[in-house]
Amino acid sequence: MKIDPKEVKTAKLHGYLLGAVAPRPIAFASTIDKDGNPNLSPFSFFNVFGANPATLIFSPARRVRDNTIKHTLENVYEVPEVVINIVNYDIVQQMSLSSTEYEKGVNEFDKAGFTMVKSDTIKPFRVKESPVQLECRVKEVIETGTEGGAGNLIVCELLMMHINDDILDADERIDQNKIDLVARMGANWYCRASGDALFEVEKPIRNKGIGVNEIPEHIRNSDILTGNNLGQLGNVEHLPSASDIESFKSDSVIAELLKQHGGNLSDSEMHKQAKLFLEKNDVNNAWKILLLKS
Repeated sequence: MKIDPKEVKTAKLHGYLLGAVAPRPIAFASTIDKDGNPNLSPFSFFNVFGANPATLIFSPARRVRDNTIKHTLENVYEVPEVVINIVNYDIVQQMSLSSTEYEKGVNEFDKAGFTMVKSDTIKPFRVKESPVQLECRVKEVIETGTEGGAGNLIVCELLMMHINDDILDADERIDQNKIDLVARMGANWYCRASGDALFEVEKPIRNKGIGVNEIPEHIRNSDILTGNNLGQLGNVEHLPSASDIESFKSDSVIAELLKQHGGNLSDSEMHKQAKLFLEKNDVNNAWKILLLKS
């Protein structure tokens, strides 16, 4: 399928984009109008774009059906301040309820059953139930267009960050299992970032990985190892030494495996065993078994 944005209805293109560019974090935006009326609404066109200064951007798009703008954007033009509350699984249903298009002036905190908490530096209220609350000053609003579906990039500078102590680990870092974040997908779908959905990938920042192109061809062309597996193998800076591999052979489990195969593993068997190590993120031992010699 190919889609030319100029040849498809905006609503249909919107659906494809939301289904493809996901999961998306949710900015649960609390604003206030010039008369002091609070508003609370979620937006999944959102992310963080720097730490010095700490900059966040979210976008209340113009409504596709009638090209009107949302109360959040109206409020930001009147009072350029916003609290971006982070959404986790405990509040996802209430958050969704707040997205109902109530009439202007209706307090979504009350409608969705949230607790309003005064901010330290700005006028809009924080959501007490949110695990992280970000008080921001609006620096700029960038309109990407004037037709229905166009974005309005609200560029925010962080002034104060509030973190619930219950989601911190022993080193006072945010524990990704404890925070239990949710993210927006396409249509009515969300995803929950916890449990088996979480996995670690070591970043190749300090070291330079050898790269997939340096992996021996018989490994690179394996029918068993996946592209992800090759990425893991290519992320090492050095291959195990010959002495490391000899020591590996003396491991009781490996010694028994070699004995079962007459002291010499086929490529297929080496790849299967390496894959088991890689599934445990044990790249070093995966390489050792791939480099075994009889």
